[in-house]
Amino acid sequence: MNTSQMNFSSMHTHTLFCDGKDDIETMCRAAFEKKMCAIGFSAHMAFPKHIGLNPDWHIKEDRLEEYAAEVLAAKNRWQGKLDVYLGFEVDYIKGIRSAKDNDIKALNPDFIIGSVHFLVPINGAEPFTVDGPPEEFEKGLYEGFGGDEEALMHSYYDAMTEMIAVGGFDILGHADIVKVNRNNRKCCNTESESVRQKEIAELAANAVVVAEINTGGINKKRIDETYPSLSFLHFFRKCEIPVIITADAHRAVDIDGHYNVALYTLINAGYSEHTLFNGRIDGKASWRKEKIIF
Repeated sequence: MNTSQMNFSSMHTHTLFCDGKDDIETMCRAAFEKKMCAIGFSAHMAFPKHIGLNPDWHIKEDRLEEYAAEVLAAKNRWQGKLDVYLGFEVDYIKGIRSAKDNDIKALNPDFIIGSVHFLVPINGAEPFTVDGPPEEFEKGLYEGFGGDEEALMHSYYDAMTEMIAVGGFDILGHADIVKVNRNNRKCCNTESESVRQKEIAELAANAVVVAEINTGGINKKRIDETYPSLSFLHFFRKCEIPVIITADAHRAVDIDGHYNVALYTLINAGYSEHTLFNGRIDGKASWRKEKIIF
């Protein structure tokens, strides 16, 4: 595969403003040195203060304007060399946070990634992240779902379907991140999960969003495949959902981490193109196709 003749971007990028390890300029320089055409910054959007959920890996509310200003300054510095975009990763929780919230719109982002990290158990147990440390996951599984892994899986995909229905985002984030703490567990890749994944693909197609193929789990050495998996991507391909390659980079060194794995996964799922962000035109995200060159 001749990747030297292909264009790539890194639209899912975290910096010191949230849980990343490098600053905006370092990330831009890494993308430029890798000959990328664009970089998008996607800080984890803060939750409203009144709900009392304040993860240390989210941007602080009082730094939102500073973050936006620094990204816009980088956009000006790198003009003509690297396209720089202001974005957020919005962690959906029903009734608490969605990509359509007015405080996000007020910041005028170029793009929004819609993701589900948190599960809110219906039994009143504490919300927890499906991709957090294994001990947090185990605690949430047993306190929130009585150890029922299938119930947890359905809760995750329920949240995904709600998020897609609410809308307001441009990129569907790591669609099966629920698997990260479930490797080799009994309910992985069950028939019922495949049914839910097919449902997600159909809903995403109707919502006209772009899905990411995300190598973040590989970069962090937590899993050995992309989000979403090859089997999930087959549903996306059947529904003709465009896919953008992202690294979910938290360090400059990972700005294009394992893109080769993403490309081969796309090819095996039947894709011959990946998607690049073209900016916002008349209030809508604009995209262009890039052929995968073998």
